[in-house]
Amino acid sequence: MMKKIFFVLCLLLSLYLCTGCGKNEQVVDNTVYVKTQTIDYGASSNEDNYAGVVKGRYETNLAFQVSGKILSRNINLGDRVSAGDVLMVIDDKDIRQSVNAYDAQVEAAKSQLNLAQSNLARYEQLYAANAVSAQSLDQYQNAYDSALSAYNQAVAQATQGYNSLGYTQLVANANGVISSVSGETGQVVSAGQTVAVLIQDGEREIEISIPENKIQDISIGQNATVDFWALKGTTVQGVVRELSPIADAVAKTYKVRISLVNPPSDIQLGMTANVIFTGANNGDTNISLPLSALYQVENKTQVWIVNDASCVELKDINVISLGKNDVIVSGLNKGDVVVTAGVHKLYEGQSVKLADGDTL
Repeated sequence: MMKKIFFVLCLLLSLYLCTGCGKNEQVVDNTVYVKTQTIDYGASSNEDNYAGVVKGRYETNLAFQVSGKILSRNINLGDRVSAGDVLMVIDDKDIRQSVNAYDAQVEAAKSQLNLAQSNLARYEQLYAANAVSAQSLDQYQNAYDSALSAYNQAVAQATQGYNSLGYTQLVANANGVISSVSGETGQVVSAGQTVAVLIQDGEREIEISIPENKIQDISIGQNATVDFWALKGTTVQGVVRELSPIADAVAKTYKVRISLVNPPSDIQLGMTANVIFTGANNGDTNISLPLSALYQVENKTQVWIVNDASCVELKDINVISLGKNDVIVSGLNKGDVVVTAGVHKLYEGQSVKLADGDTL
């Protein structure tokens, strides 16, 4: 009986030991997935496309120099006009009355001047005959000078009045096309209020809007390629002529004007254009990375590089310029695989796997 009990105990002990020896220890996998960017300085070029509109280089906001009610409008949207054409006329009745008043002031001032001149001539004769004192002569000389100044002032006011009378006609200052009309017959306008816009004949340009995160890539004199939606197969070269220093208050974009080199003869105002800025590398070793790729330690800026063994290692870089969400750097080689997210969770030699879509 004791032998059976001893046998059973030995059997149970053996099973327990075998079970303990056969237990598999869990292996901890420290491999993490990372998002990367592969550096490529290939011959390919980066292109930025912007929609634009054909405009005239010289656009004049036309306005009356005096206030009044518009009596007639001789233009419509799209009309061609020549320099000197009368475009609009405002009521000049009040201005004519002012001119009449100025003319009356001139006549009164002239009469006072004639009287002062006669008195001065008389007293000069009396003074020459020692009949009056020098003090009396000085009084009449002063009266004449005052009358002369008053006359000159009246003549100047009358001239200003006649100029204002001429301003009641809005005249085209150059040959061109009316692109906007905001003044209507019967409307009372103030001096300087725009009532029409004249696009002068001559050079045509493209106006585009650049978002604020791209404005640092545009500079005066930069070349661009321009094609037109309405002119299939027509491509012309352009040059950045003007760059607005202030963003639009609503759209937060910057206005840019592109001058056209040898534009086609059939180009029309208001046509839709496509402006292409080509940024070829041309041996440049600067590259754009997201800000999240930078690993900053004290005064050293680095990035994590995934090597051929799928492990990460740090590499020193130089920061050229910082943008809102990206950074231009140098010091990377073509083919380097740079980790672009979660860089502060990595350590030297850590094994990583690339996120879906990324290649090593």
